[in-house]
Amino acid sequence: MVPSVLIVDDEKHTREGLQQALAEGHDVTVAASAEEAFNLMQAQPFDVVITDLRMPGKSGLKVIDQALVQPNKPAVLVMTAYGTIETAVEAMKRGAVDFITKPVSIERLEALIQRALRTKTLEIEVKQLHERLDEKYNFEGILGHSPKLQAVIDQVKLVAPSRATVLIEGESGSGKELIAQAIHQSSPRARSPFIAVHCAALSESLLESELFGHEKGAFTGAAERRIGRFESADTGTLFLDEISEISPATQVKLLRFLETKSIERVGGSKPIELDVRLVAATNRNLEELCRTGKFREDLFFRLNVVRLVLPPLRDRTEDIPLLLAHYIKVFSDENKVAPLSIEPGALGTLQAYRWPGNIRELRNFCENAVVTRRGGKLTEYDLDPKYRDGGAGGAGSVPGASSANQLSVEQNEKRILKEALLKVRGNRTKAAELMGISRRTLHRKLAQWPELDVTDK
Repeated sequence: MVPSVLIVDDEKHTREGLQQALAEGHDVTVAASAEEAFNLMQAQPFDVVITDLRMPGKSGLKVIDQALVQPNKPAVLVMTAYGTIETAVEAMKRGAVDFITKPVSIERLEALIQRALRTKTLEIEVKQLHERLDEKYNFEGILGHSPKLQAVIDQVKLVAPSRATVLIEGESGSGKELIAQAIHQSSPRARSPFIAVHCAALSESLLESELFGHEKGAFTGAAERRIGRFESADTGTLFLDEISEISPATQVKLLRFLETKSIERVGGSKPIELDVRLVAATNRNLEELCRTGKFREDLFFRLNVVRLVLPPLRDRTEDIPLLLAHYIKVFSDENKVAPLSIEPGALGTLQAYRWPGNIRELRNFCENAVVTRRGGKLTEYDLDPKYRDGGAGGAGSVPGASSANQLSVEQNEKRILKEALLKVRGNRTKAAELMGISRRTLHRKLAQWPELDVTDK
């Protein structure tokens, strides 16, 4: 698209000369006064406004002010004589991106226009990135409508604007980091860094240096000063995942930060004051670890200002169809394949499965299904036997829950079968096709549950 340029100058020779010089490669409009420029900017958007500073009536400073309140906010360049450099500086303070002295060098002016356009494009991209981040991590972006999840979201909405430390508890794969991101994005710190550290992935010595940084010569191999994650997160949020895995020495340093809001680099002695909000997460019971002496009780109390407990996926089964549909679409788009259709029988089976790996496991299931099947339909008989078994006894299962889980499987299957028969007005052949099962299987199920049978045999 050809960039649009507005030239504002009371000197006819200057504005028409610039219009002719820039005509090739630009859509150029001219104005003889600030008032005329105001009317033109209200009538149409411009990418770049080039204005003289000294003009009869309203000056070029007023043009800058008016340009920067336009919805499209054009980049502004100013033209000035050698004797009015101070005014050019004032123009830069008002929001102009650069200035050029008269007589104007066309070559330099074109270079400034291109730079201004690049700056404007970058600003738009940054704005769009922030909007996408807001969309991804705001509360509406956390998929699910189950009461247990909504209760957590309600808590997050209350705590996000505050400065309070947050402790998130939940099984592996249940979405603790997503909640932490949502807290950050919905807080006044949203435009500052969000830094995540997975504590279990680093050894004790590496974690301490990673969190607090180190001075040159602090230990063998410390050839230069290193800034740690705490300093990188200044004015933002630091998310410490698997907080239960940090060593006693690191626990002491973390406690000191929470008490003093300052850190010391490894090998250093000078306190560094920081404004960092701490959000920690764990898949273990910290209170039990405190009782066994594996976690400092005073640190636990400091972390446990606001406690959020994320439900496992097996406790929010009503969210499973929504999550499946979302991730199937994500991976279908990513791999440029036709969307995979999950048949009712398969959906009921997946909804009854316990998902010991929670959302992470469901996400991996969707990616595998999309990649290996590349479109078409997924029936319950295409599923691995572990899904049809309901996942009872797997990691994350609850003792004594197998009979209740089996009841859930049966109830789901009966509900789906009944809905299919009603939809096709009792036509067994069509009902079997709709469910993605054979007519023989349908007969067997109706013999098992005769109360579901309807008129058309």
